[in-house]
Amino acid sequence: MKLYFSPGACSLSPHIVLREAGIAFELVRVDLRAKKTDKGEDFLAINPKGQVPTLQLDDGAVLTEGPVIVQYVSELAPAAGLTGTAGTMSRWRVLEWLNHIGTELHKGFGPLFRPNTPDAYKEIARASLGAKFDALEKAMSDGRAWLMGDAFTAADGYLFTVMNWGRLTGIDIARWPALAAYHARVAARPKVQEAMAAEGLKRG
Repeated sequence: MKLYFSPGACSLSPHIVLREAGIAFELVRVDLRAKKTDKGEDFLAINPKGQVPTLQLDDGAVLTEGPVIVQYVSELAPAAGLTGTAGTMSRWRVLEWLNHIGTELHKGFGPLFRPNTPDAYKEIARASLGAKFDALEKAMSDGRAWLMGDAFTAADGYLFTVMNWGRLTGIDIARWPALAAYHARVAARPKVQEAMAAEGLKRG
């Protein structure tokens, strides 16, 4: 399989999951502005949406959308437990977290990355994200190691990816001690460190 990525983008989430699942894959870097891969391929011919992550399967089929890709990858390696066990409430809870992160946090960062967003609106976006992080801080303050308790899942890889954007957008994660400690735990995982190094990113 091939994972098309851009360093530090939301593609880091399935990148982490692929490594945690122990699945062999090829990493292909994409220049999102030029819509070209590092091999000179037309990325739009691979994914007409022009976005990462994009996962090309062994048979040539293409999957897009990060939360879908991590579910697909997780089902290839069920023993890793990255999305819980099918048919159990734990599976639904992981999917619940994936959807929350995608709709409430991931998309919330969008205005902060757009250069044409008015400064006043950026402050509104930061305040909105701050309220979401307040809720997460409360959840993580019960002593759990990961979002699902003792089990690291695909949702943790996604939340870690999104939290990394704080330092790029004026949101200091240190404001939330339990979340900051959680972020450090994810960053310390060997497979997460492998993914970060492969993308040329600084740890955490």
